[in-house]
Amino acid sequence: MSRASVSFHDLRPTADDLAADVLAGLSRTHKSIPPKYFYDTEGSRLFDAITELPEYYPTRTETAMLRAYADEIAARAGTGHLLVEPGSGSCTKARILFEGLQPCAYVPMDIARDHLRMAAQQVAGEFPWLEVHAACTDFTRLMTLPPDSPEGRRLAFFPGSSIGNFDPEDAVDFLGMIADMVGPGGQLLIGVDLKKDRAVLEAAYDDAQGVTAAFNLNLLARINRELGADFDLCRWRHKALYNEAEGRIEMHLVSRVAQQVTVRGHSFHFAEGETIHTENSYKYSVTEFRALAARAGFTTDTVWVDADRLFSLHLLQTGGADAD
Repeated sequence: MSRASVSFHDLRPTADDLAADVLAGLSRTHKSIPPKYFYDTEGSRLFDAITELPEYYPTRTETAMLRAYADEIAARAGTGHLLVEPGSGSCTKARILFEGLQPCAYVPMDIARDHLRMAAQQVAGEFPWLEVHAACTDFTRLMTLPPDSPEGRRLAFFPGSSIGNFDPEDAVDFLGMIADMVGPGGQLLIGVDLKKDRAVLEAAYDDAQGVTAAFNLNLLARINRELGADFDLCRWRHKALYNEAEGRIEMHLVSRVAQQVTVRGHSFHFAEGETIHTENSYKYSVTEFRALAARAGFTTDTVWVDADRLFSLHLLQTGGADAD
């Protein structure tokens, strides 16, 4: 498949979507901004760098598991699906599965337009037999397949424990959206980070090199650039902590001083030490996640866990009985 034969559908959010979400989030008592806005071109580049860090165990652990279990995944899931990957990023992990799954087509979905276009073209060049139908979209709001996607059984792929970015109730709703998208007899292969020692978790989200800090602060740079805001990045610092009661890592941007910031003509006051909550990453036990998936209409076919019990892969299906 040539570069020209990649089908690209641009449904990405507009600056008005970003503005509405930022203004609403900063107007709350506990200020917050949705983590999906991390992923402009620079944010996507920084996240790729995070996945290579020694502290960031999820990517290397999940990647090793996908390589180790690729044949078993294909045997359990079958072949010839329409493979759909919401939040596809660089499409790195999906490439591990292509040879075994032999999908009829691949639909990467991502919010970062230029990053998605480049990744889709790279996949098409590396796997010339594979149809690629890329969709630039906010898949957290509407999971619509490109109109030229082929018919057939559907397998969704949602790695990276990105499901942890949703509060549990929102996670159920999102998984329900995936269940509706894959339809009767459809499947989902999903990566889920497991609960573990606080020190391991906090190091993964606050690395020694400061890459995660740059990733978090880049959100403010994007808001300055796209919404004409006046955040002074030197007046903010990155903070990551494990909230054990909630079972989640939290990322915040902490105001170093009392300050006033303007966004689209709206002024917001920040006290010294006040934070903008930018991300949650919920951690689950295998039992907890099976129950969460069941609430969304999925039954569990197979669960794989690495030897160190850091990470899990779940093959889920719509309908049918739970696998032992």
